[in-house]
Amino acid sequence: MSLRRAGLGPALLLAAALAGGCASFVPPQTAALREAAPAELRQPVELHAVPFFPQTAYHCGPAALATALGAAGLKADPALLGEQIFLPSRQGTLQLEMLGGARRHGALAMRIPGELDALLREVSAGRPVVVLLNLSLPIRPLWHYAVVVGHDLVRGELVLRSGTTEREVMSLRTFEHTWARSGHWAFVAVPPGELARTVTEREATAATVAFERVAPPADAVRAYRAALARWPGSLTLAMGLGSALHAQGLTADAAAVLEAAARQHDSAAAWNNLARLRSLLGERDAARDAAERALARAEAAEPQWREAAQATRAALR
Repeated sequence: MSLRRAGLGPALLLAAALAGGCASFVPPQTAALREAAPAELRQPVELHAVPFFPQTAYHCGPAALATALGAAGLKADPALLGEQIFLPSRQGTLQLEMLGGARRHGALAMRIPGELDALLREVSAGRPVVVLLNLSLPIRPLWHYAVVVGHDLVRGELVLRSGTTEREVMSLRTFEHTWARSGHWAFVAVPPGELARTVTEREATAATVAFERVAPPADAVRAYRAALARWPGSLTLAMGLGSALHAQGLTADAAAVLEAAARQHDSAAAWNNLARLRSLLGERDAARDAAERALARAEAAEPQWREAAQATRAALR
């Protein structure tokens, strides 16, 4: 999906919302929920404690992100976020800037599946969802970030923090039309140690790896542990946890994690990293054994690691 910007001026919001609500047919996800709503989603939910930051002109991105960060218990300053993620030349904020801004402020920004069912499940679990909407038509888009904070399937409505409106009620039908025009783009912001309820393993892994690049090692460790607890078979998450533990100064713990991953997956990368950590710990015999295993695995099935494994073995000699 190509990057989009969003930042509607307040004067455009009403006209755009009306344009988004003109469609007469019921879109497929709304129809499916009406026909067979899961029992756990039939009860109306509204997250009243979610903060509200009214946007200034074109700053719907910073306002929506501040809302999500505040709900996650993190500091949220829309003015500061505006300086960091708003692009004056585009009069809006790119999706990548929204995700990166959340991570730089201590939150894991996790994309969720583009399904109403997933969105409603997150809200029911107590997490507001940042969404990108096109409040006009595809040929002349009017992009806008908002935050879903409530739903009522009986009434067929969602509640949003949107623009300068603290409690905007929108029909599911209108919402789905405007959301579909953005490719159903949505994410939740959670503190390290928590996960979005509906996030996939792939998205959670990508979000955690991206978070590690900007987060303090201790926060990265919490994020990796939470993800690995849900997906214990992930080599990438285990490797990431080992790296974060080492960065935190917990080299022995990192070695233990990597050894378990190396034995579970027989991974050349894991054996090679384990060899280096065992060497740092002064465990020369164990380091050489891991290096030999790394090279053997590389020769057998993972040639992309052959050069690194050879270098590690040579350094240990």
